[in-house]
Amino acid sequence: MLTLHIGNKNYSSWSLRPWVLMRAHGIAFTEVMHRFGRDNLDGGFRAFAPNAKVPCLVDDGLTVWDSLAIAEYLAERHPGIWPAAAEARAFARCAAAEMHSGFAALRGQFGMNVGVRVQVKQRSPVLQGDIDRVVALWNEGLARFGGPYLAGSTLTAVDAFFAPVASRFQTFGVAVDGAAADYLQRLLAHPAMCAWEVQALAEDFRDPEHDAELATIGTITADLRVAVSLG
Repeated sequence: MLTLHIGNKNYSSWSLRPWVLMRAHGIAFTEVMHRFGRDNLDGGFRAFAPNAKVPCLVDDGLTVWDSLAIAEYLAERHPGIWPAAAEARAFARCAAAEMHSGFAALRGQFGMNVGVRVQVKQRSPVLQGDIDRVVALWNEGLARFGGPYLAGSTLTAVDAFFAPVASRFQTFGVAVDGAAADYLQRLLAHPAMCAWEVQALAEDFRDPEHDAELATIGTITADLRVAVSLG
């Protein structure tokens, strides 16, 4: 039985990737959620992950850490994780790898925070460049492979890797045009994404470090999360 260790759903963009991918493909797993801050004091995540980070997949004692490695591990055992056609598969792997290793400004300035909506003060040129590159990748994939997903007719690992970006765009009010706009809404509306969001909004605890980042970015215009527990 697969066990997927993840972080807080409201904040953990990296955890969202394999969670959505496995849910979308009907791959059964047991989920173990660990809170940022509280559960990782003194490297607590190292109890299950050698790099002390989430996500981490455990399969009968075999540990696979890092979201891209998890995708490849799943692809060795389940069809459809990557596209079947060579050209689409090559594009999907390149785009996912670029998302995995790049877009530092987008990650740093638009941190994952599912349950809020933020009016951004301004976008730096570097941040706007990252956004433009994401949209260009989306439009390229949709045009080359016919949609409705980035590499063809079904959700594959490349879509899962851009799922956190879709959430960020929603949080920070990033509007996109044309085919990319339709794709953004399609990804946000996917049942696996909706399930993640519902559970994220139900978390009645906060990570102060993550929430404090918002004040440097803009003004919160809506907070859709349940009230914080006083217990």
